[in-house]
Amino acid sequence: MKQQTWGRLGLGVFALALVSALAYGFWRASRPAPDFFQGQMEALETDVAPKITARIAEVLVREGDRVQPGTPLLRLDSPEVQAKLAQATAAEQAAQAVASKAAHGARPQEIEMARLNWQRAQAPADLAEKSFHRVEGLARDGLIATQKRDEAEANHKAARDLALAARAQYDMARAGARDEDKAAAAAQARQVAGVVAEVQAAQAETRLPSPVAGEVAKVMARPGELSPQGVAVVTVVDLSDQWVVLNVREDKLARFAVGSEFDATLPALPDRTVRFKVYQTSVLPDFATWRATRAGQGFDVRTFEVRARPSAPIDGARPGMSVLVH
Repeated sequence: MKQQTWGRLGLGVFALALVSALAYGFWRASRPAPDFFQGQMEALETDVAPKITARIAEVLVREGDRVQPGTPLLRLDSPEVQAKLAQATAAEQAAQAVASKAAHGARPQEIEMARLNWQRAQAPADLAEKSFHRVEGLARDGLIATQKRDEAEANHKAARDLALAARAQYDMARAGARDEDKAAAAAQARQVAGVVAEVQAAQAETRLPSPVAGEVAKVMARPGELSPQGVAVVTVVDLSDQWVVLNVREDKLARFAVGSEFDATLPALPDRTVRFKVYQTSVLPDFATWRATRAGQGFDVRTFEVRARPSAPIDGARPGMSVLVH
């Protein structure tokens, strides 16, 4: 009798446990699933492209290398740039010579030659003036014809004008070039110097420098290939400039307001919880972003892109790694 009582009691306890387990299972099943978001890590990527078209002579970096601003990434071979540089350099030297000549004026020998020409013209002018005065006196006294007096006057004026012209040549040689000519020659020299600087900038591109610091993520160039102008050959990623991208339905967007913070984990970096702060929220394009709500709610929801930065750069994080937000 006592054994039967214990058997019934054990059966009742088992039935009660079974009912409790089923009730707990139904309760868990009826609870809404916790919100779960999966995002992706991103980092600032810079596609580096040459400014000139040239053949690749040598690739100086490999994927995974760390570079600093100015680090040469590859070397290009461009005979055309070398030829243009030689032409521009010769033109610059010629323009500088013209500007120097205009600034310094005539040579001392040229000035002395102009002075001697003036003195040589001045002596006949003085003699013609004296002769004219003598003939003019004789003409007043009626000793010679008026025709002789007019001829002497004409000779005097011609010799005087020649002397004045020689003196003007001498003064011009001493004064040097006009200010306008000096300014024009200097401007021409500066213009050609600008051409030389432009070609030198193109020459610097033959050793393509990195414009940013970071890690080489991709190398698309191979020696011997022709690299077109403006086509990326190396991608550099700045792992210190990181952020996560989440796609969130607008009915869940309130918890990701700009300025809010949340915790997340990276499966690739286990046992680490990272704090993120939202800095941008923007709606995605119309296609494939509308989603119907439950029947009876009467509206559709759109998807927004949420971007958030970690409180500090995440060591070991790489673009493309998954980020989980519970």
